[in-house]
Amino acid sequence: MFDALSNRLQDVFQSIKGETRLTAATVESVLREIRLALLEADVNFKVVKAFVDRVRDRAMDQAVLKSLTPSQQVIKIVRDELLALFGDAKGGLTETAARPRVIVMLGLQGSGKTTTTGKLAKWLAKQGRHPIVVSTDVRRPAAIQQLAIVAQQAGVRVHEPVGNMDPVSRTKSALAEAKAVGNDVVIVDTAGRLHIDDELMQELVAIREVAGPTDVLYVADAMTGQDAIKSAGEFNAQMGVTGVVLTKIDGDARGGAALSVVSVVGVPIAFVGSGEKLEDFEPFHADRFVSRMLAWATCCRCSRGPKRSSTRATPKSWKRRSARVDSRWKTFAISCGC
Repeated sequence: MFDALSNRLQDVFQSIKGETRLTAATVESVLREIRLALLEADVNFKVVKAFVDRVRDRAMDQAVLKSLTPSQQVIKIVRDELLALFGDAKGGLTETAARPRVIVMLGLQGSGKTTTTGKLAKWLAKQGRHPIVVSTDVRRPAAIQQLAIVAQQAGVRVHEPVGNMDPVSRTKSALAEAKAVGNDVVIVDTAGRLHIDDELMQELVAIREVAGPTDVLYVADAMTGQDAIKSAGEFNAQMGVTGVVLTKIDGDARGGAALSVVSVVGVPIAFVGSGEKLEDFEPFHADRFVSRMLAWATCCRCSRGPKRSSTRATPKSWKRRSARVDSRWKTFAISCGC
């Protein structure tokens, strides 16, 4: 996902590696390249400006300019500010004593919402929970059937009220079944649209009022870049989104959505999906995410480590590579005092 951005940052950090002292002119040159790299990665321009200003304020400090390891200091500052873009929120779901816990899934059509519902249900089952899923997308019968298939693959219960094609009524009956059977989590897969409209929002608000959800998750396709951020903001204004799920992060997206969503929308990233399999799903951890993005820029070229393969990583190889990168980042972090 961040191949292009990582490569650009490699070049930036390499350019200052041999510097024994940094000057204001050198810092400005580095910041200019970082700004261009972020804009090319489709990061929101307001986020880029604020990010560069914060890095400049810290990098221009005399303690950094006169440091014996100025390049490592700059890298550390960049890493810290990238982490700041994601806020302090932890990935996953928030703690709650509500039973059953109700999770409402939102998103535009094609974002991977139904598959993500199955992934989340499977993840919860692995945590020892007992989820039940229900589709309220009554305008697309295929969507109801799709969720049933995904739920079967995930090994979780699906609520299928025969003949009931009212979204609000289906939500009510799913809650009733969960309480009767003993399911402690209800996941509501709502209808998607090609675009946001008033009818969709009215339906979603009605479902929210009936369900009283503890979590409202917006599923965003990382491939859509800033469009995903705009849609997330509109859903948040109407529904009070509590977290974002980024899908398809193993693809060729430029990464701007991931780096912009928290700052622009004010909603944390809860989960990320890295493939089509139900297992390719995990809570979002900002430190690991930034480490994966920066480790190749800091370790591989600066320490003359192994070169990156140009072959696109599969989900499994991406995870193995991420583990190696996390290890390399820890080694680098110790060496530069991060």
